[in-house]
Amino acid sequence: MHQQLINYINSHSTLPLTGVEEELIVAGFQYKRLRKRQYFLQQGDVCKYTGFIVKGAMRQYTVDEKGVEHIVHLFIENYWATDRESMIMLTPSAYNIDAWEEAEILTITRADMLDLMNKIPALVEMILLMDERNAIANQRRLSSTISSTAEKRYEEFSIHHPQFIQRFPQHIIASYLGITKETLSRVRKQSVR
Repeated sequence: MHQQLINYINSHSTLPLTGVEEELIVAGFQYKRLRKRQYFLQQGDVCKYTGFIVKGAMRQYTVDEKGVEHIVHLFIENYWATDRESMIMLTPSAYNIDAWEEAEILTITRADMLDLMNKIPALVEMILLMDERNAIANQRRLSSTISSTAEKRYEEFSIHHPQFIQRFPQHIIASYLGITKETLSRVRKQSVR
């Protein structure tokens, strides 16, 4: 279970983990299983954990006053699920995070992660790389949402995240892209031609 996380850290750092560091990671991350639709975080709660997904698929979303879900992030194996703003600022989360499929995750508190970062240089390097990639991805997504057509958004999504198309239904992908399910259906039919 923890070996997948250890492999992930090693693949995102130039500093290989030592045996002692691997033991610290195993001790620091706790295993949790989520049933389909079980919450990892509920809107209004303060986020206490970051979760590394070992198996399964999850989503982060808000629900508006009309009861419509708006997908903010999609997560599958080797992704990290959390609400960083809530965790860092200790404020109620604006988001729900739940398991779309049955999921197995390794969780850690912010305090425990900071403690491990003080002891494991490879973890710091991995987090810096993840932060850089996350900032780039968020900037691209924002730019795409503001200026791209539905066709272009779906094309970019299918290029950068083909694995999500297999794991999530159309209505979730449409919400993530900021378009209606009907628009997504039309765009997908056009892209097949």
